[in-house]
Amino acid sequence: MQAVVYHAPGDIRVEEVPKPECKTGELLVRVDACAVCGTDLKSRHHGNPRIKAPLVMGHEFTGVIETVSADAVGDFRPGDRVVMATSISCGQCFYCQRGWRNICENLAPMGFSYPGGMAEYVAIPALALQGGHAVKVPQNVEAKYAALAEPVSCAVNSIQKCGVQQGDMVLVMGAGPMGLLNALVARAAGASGIWLSEPNPLRREQAGQFDLDRILDPEADDISKIVHDATGGRGVDVVIVAAPAISPQEQALSLVRRSGTVCLFASLPVGKSTLTLDSRIVHYGEIRLLGSSDSTPEHVRDAVKMIATKLIPVEKIVSHTLPLNEIERAFELMTSGAALRVVLTV
Repeated sequence: MQAVVYHAPGDIRVEEVPKPECKTGELLVRVDACAVCGTDLKSRHHGNPRIKAPLVMGHEFTGVIETVSADAVGDFRPGDRVVMATSISCGQCFYCQRGWRNICENLAPMGFSYPGGMAEYVAIPALALQGGHAVKVPQNVEAKYAALAEPVSCAVNSIQKCGVQQGDMVLVMGAGPMGLLNALVARAAGASGIWLSEPNPLRREQAGQFDLDRILDPEADDISKIVHDATGGRGVDVVIVAAPAISPQEQALSLVRRSGTVCLFASLPVGKSTLTLDSRIVHYGEIRLLGSSDSTPEHVRDAVKMIATKLIPVEKIVSHTLPLNEIERAFELMTSGAALRVVLTV
């Protein structure tokens, strides 16, 4: 079969590989869509020590079950459309036992530990089925939109961790696809005010098509003054930093109200992740400062419901669809900022 295979930084090939076998306890899925994520782009440029190269890439995928093997756990039938919570948890460690399966000690992601979904077929491991990581999708959901269940689930996780509720004012810093998804899920959770901060003019233009209350340019606007003027000097209820940059992560504490929440959603590069923060703001303001990483099967199920019921407009997030063999074109579109989410169709 045809697949996108990671060999090393700068060495990603579209090549023929053996079609996976459907072993005992597994599902064999015919993939028809796989989105390209920022992590894939970073792996392309800088590598990723977690990838067991050479390995088929891709973790934001969907497809139709072709084979259900003996002893496969779950109510699955050939012809069912599925997506995955693609970071597979062990189910046994300290964190899994407490329900925090997205931070499992033995996390094994598709496309990193197991062959991923940038291929014509993918085998869903038995351990994933045992942990409920495969999630069925209603047949009315188009493949290219179903592929966004995994990134939407990551936003579901962060919004739930932040406790966003009816009437909240939320500031999202960073208008890439994950920033936009955080904003859209926050709106679905009942936030009455959604502000977005983004220095890239192309990203700001793209954000204009969504239901947002205000889009700010941090290089031209005095965000601190604007936020505090609009909130009676208090600050917003929640700040979500979806920009992988030091400046917004450091600034976020000064933009949130007392007893508000700051979520560091975006990761910074290894060796460039040290922040300078005023701990007095956290202490005297009783600020909740938290991180959000990945998602659980429960978050994916919530994401599938949101997509299926059109609670969030994922059709606006999918900006480009390309065939599998145009993966380098996908990376070019992402690097330039011209694309939100590129979906590879198989």
